[in-house]
Amino acid sequence: MVRDILSRASAMLKNSDTPLLDARILLAKAMGKSDAALIFNEPSEKELKVFYSYIEKRKSGIPVAYILGEKEFMGLTFKLNQDTLIPRPDTECLVEKVIEKNSFDSPKIIDLCTGSGCIGISLAVFIKNATCDLTDISVGAMEMAKKNTELNGVQCRTKVFKKDILTEEIEKGYDIIVSNPPYIESDIVPTLDVSEFEPLRALDGGSDGLSFYKVIAKKAYAALDEGGMLALEIGYNQGESVRNLLNDFSEVQIFKDYGDNDRVIIAIK
Repeated sequence: MVRDILSRASAMLKNSDTPLLDARILLAKAMGKSDAALIFNEPSEKELKVFYSYIEKRKSGIPVAYILGEKEFMGLTFKLNQDTLIPRPDTECLVEKVIEKNSFDSPKIIDLCTGSGCIGISLAVFIKNATCDLTDISVGAMEMAKKNTELNGVQCRTKVFKKDILTEEIEKGYDIIVSNPPYIESDIVPTLDVSEFEPLRALDGGSDGLSFYKVIAKKAYAALDEGGMLALEIGYNQGESVRNLLNDFSEVQIFKDYGDNDRVIIAIK
């Protein structure tokens, strides 16, 4: 029966790139089971009703992560709302490189444009003595980031507060400044499928996609002590453009994601 349910649901999701996977994930959610448990369990009528309500949402284009209200990132779970971007696997490369390049025993970190908090919270989880400030301009995103600090057990080593990085300075005293800022060109944003559901403010990086990088580069350099690290996620075609904004730093490296695209830039003061 489960096979038939998934087959019918997959056919309903013909516009999805991964219809069967979407259906499996949503059925597991509706049943409160793991994906593997679907083999041994049949959904109740109540669970089926919930499942097909999920399928209708997915048919309308709503991403699975928003239907579930959560997304896995770095093996951790992060709650989401309409004010937060969905964490991407590519962004895990940023977290991994910061962990690899970290030279501080007890780094003080600030995550700018934190959204769900996935970057800063992951760093706090995997760098055991780290403390991390999570900042965003969106109150809704800040509320979700706060919940995620508690969900992942790092609320004692993190702090969430509002900051508009375009108009406010970064306080001195941080060892690591990290950010996945908006970096899509303004005229490209409306053409993206995600623009219908994900917060536009978290996508739009200005006419050239570099508005946030230009500001962060200057403010981070002023805020970091010698040896401090600035780590940024970048668009696949922005490596050299962002590198040129970081000329004041003593060492700048660009790293690729698993799709062999430029994705992370790290600068050492």
